[in-house]
Amino acid sequence: MFLAGCQLTGQDDVATTTNTPEQQEALLTHEKAENTQVEAVVVTPVITPQSQEDVWDRITMQLEMPVPENKRVQYYRNWYLKNPLHLQTVAKRAEPFLHLITEKVEERGIPLEIALLPVVESSFDQFAYSHGRAAGLWQFVPDTGRRFGLEQNWWYDGRRDVVASTDAALDLLEYLHKKFDGDWLHALAAYNTGEGRVFRAIRNNKAKGLPTDFWSLSLPKETRGYVPKLIAVADVIKNKDKYGLSIPEVANKPVVELVEPNVQMDLALAANYAGLSLSELQSLNPAYNHWATAPDGVTHLLLPKENIARFNAQLAENNNQGIKVTRYKVKSGDSLGLVAQRHNTTVKLIQRANSIKGTSIRVGQHLIIPVALQDESQYALSAPQRLAKMTSKKRGDYKLTHTVARGDSFWTISRKHGVSHGELARWNGMSPKDPLRIGQDLVVWKKGEDGARIRTIFYKIREGDSLSSIASRYGVSVTDLVKWNALKKSAYIKPGQKLKLHIDVTKVSA
Repeated sequence: MFLAGCQLTGQDDVATTTNTPEQQEALLTHEKAENTQVEAVVVTPVITPQSQEDVWDRITMQLEMPVPENKRVQYYRNWYLKNPLHLQTVAKRAEPFLHLITEKVEERGIPLEIALLPVVESSFDQFAYSHGRAAGLWQFVPDTGRRFGLEQNWWYDGRRDVVASTDAALDLLEYLHKKFDGDWLHALAAYNTGEGRVFRAIRNNKAKGLPTDFWSLSLPKETRGYVPKLIAVADVIKNKDKYGLSIPEVANKPVVELVEPNVQMDLALAANYAGLSLSELQSLNPAYNHWATAPDGVTHLLLPKENIARFNAQLAENNNQGIKVTRYKVKSGDSLGLVAQRHNTTVKLIQRANSIKGTSIRVGQHLIIPVALQDESQYALSAPQRLAKMTSKKRGDYKLTHTVARGDSFWTISRKHGVSHGELARWNGMSPKDPLRIGQDLVVWKKGEDGARIRTIFYKIREGDSLSSIASRYGVSVTDLVKWNALKKSAYIKPGQKLKLHIDVTKVSA
């Protein structure tokens, strides 16, 4: 045993002293004074970003990128200041997701400007889709999304999965940061336009003896504005009081959390279990394209924290039932594809539910069909319903329908109808780079001034008429006739019935 600074003494060496009453009172007074001084010490709390009430403040306390005196930065700063409602809209959209994203950025130890990147990429619109086929908050194109682990299929698009796409975006940014030797501006530029293009711009400047910082590179116009826009957003939010800008607060606390039912879930049923409206649940889970989560693969749900206990309890109470099923008797002429289409599901799901390996089915056979709990129109934020809303929005004087045939492309269809191929894609919620499939219906909007004279007429059906013969006579499509008159494609028409048509009288001979 080692002892330091200690001396042992015997009992006889201890001195015994006795204080007078006056001395004892003086000692007590001194002790009270010392205690009072200790109690009077006030500990100043440490102010940290994490202790802020507003997530925006948590972010801006950690911004680290310099704000240069630059024309492009000034341009975007002025834009945001002249359009104050934009950031108010962004703040409302960001509210469920901003705290989650901020924590993920902090965990990586990367600049907090990155947490503001969805403001630039998508204005925090989780359903955003660009002309370049980029989707979601972080605007992943299909190939890059797959490269960073984001599944994309009929049921699910991971590019719109807020949690998965955030992880993938931060993985990509860290990869680019490393590739560009720790230069965040180069990494951000590459996130926008691709690493190859930024490397080429750097090599070209080196060959010419020019500086290779971001501000000196020759890059596409969009990318030259991309980084300044992020810096301007960060500056405006950080100095909102100085600029007289009002941005709604976002509570600095976790508000959503992932749950994993481990079964395919009808989104309407999941909403019922959680005590949410269907649109609320879909807005938190924009990756699911249709009425349910995927039968194989991703089934997780992002839910408000206060609703998770109820969801788990209801799921357990209902024996982990995730979807509703119905029995269907196969009729003559049926195929698995036709049955799947009729029930808004997939062939694979029917095969799985019925242990069918091939595609053969027989008349009279009973199939178990997983079906949606509610009518398709009630899943208002599903991909088909968003598309229907978009294509019904008036973009011209009248609307036509073009059915894609072999050899068609956006370019050939646009030439045929005298419209822009970019507009044609946008009217149909697509990118001009998206592939078309044979039989696909595209909306085409025309203007009366294009030499067309559109008239609305009512045609009285005669004996022997059919929808196809009427459509051919007036130069319209059967699909348009069905839509204009709210008919079912399989509906019968009868003599005396009236149909509404919108026709170009310059192209009708009869």
